[in-house]
Amino acid sequence: MAKATKKQALGRGLSALLKDPENDIKSAEDKNADKVVGNIVELDIESIEVNPFQPRTNFNEESLRELASSIRELGVIQPITVRKLAFNKYQLVSGERRFRASKLIGLETIPAYIRIANDQESLEMALVENIQRQDLDPIEIALSYQRLIDEINLTQEQMSERVGKKRSTIANYLRLLKLDPIIQTGMRDGFISMGHGRAMVNIESQIDQLEVYEKIISNKLSVRATEQLVKNLNSEDDKKSTFETTETPKYIKKGAKDFSEYFGHKIDVKVSKNGGGKIVIPFHSEEDFNRIQKLVKRDK
Repeated sequence: MAKATKKQALGRGLSALLKDPENDIKSAEDKNADKVVGNIVELDIESIEVNPFQPRTNFNEESLRELASSIRELGVIQPITVRKLAFNKYQLVSGERRFRASKLIGLETIPAYIRIANDQESLEMALVENIQRQDLDPIEIALSYQRLIDEINLTQEQMSERVGKKRSTIANYLRLLKLDPIIQTGMRDGFISMGHGRAMVNIESQIDQLEVYEKIISNKLSVRATEQLVKNLNSEDDKKSTFETTETPKYIKKGAKDFSEYFGHKIDVKVSKNGGGKIVIPFHSEEDFNRIQKLVKRDK
């Protein structure tokens, strides 16, 4: 208990040092910088602003309340990380959940590690630290990797070194961004797992992706069942592709695409040798059938 009290007192002492205009630390070379940078300091919560580079965009309210309750009982066990912007002004690098939960219960100060960094360094630190330490959903992680590529110009090999993940793992996350936005949202909301998403990435058509997604939700398919469904779908598409190359007229291909977009499902058009054929409109539930029926009635 004595050690904890001493540590907290030290944090308050450093906090007082930072509030002294004569000791405004702007770089690692400034006087007293070694006493502050890298140490735990008790900062006023009101002097900290959120990080615009934060990759996490979803904060579960119930989870925040649980964390706030824990902080009320035990305090902030793991300090947040901030970077110094100006005199007595800081910006979060990592730890936004702890920061939000602390504000939720009305704490006036919070323990923090202080870093001195420019915007690009702050972005990289925020992305890397959040990937490593936070419970981000798969799409948030994928978006963080993509930002490291787009804004920091890191290669997958360099990212692998920064975050301690295999290059193949990073590639698997990035492939999730090829999924239809509706499916990405479903993954973020927990309706499907990353395993489901990885299986559906192998479907080129987003219309087909959505059709499989609907089947996963309505039939509560496992990842293995989804993989088999995708395998069967791709096998059928290979056969149809071969058939279309030799037999299907161009007007049929275009019409089938238009039908698919209109009905929101992949529409199967089969053509016979005599030029006739049939159009198959699938449905997956009574609600889906009623939706299609309304489309038809609307256009009468």
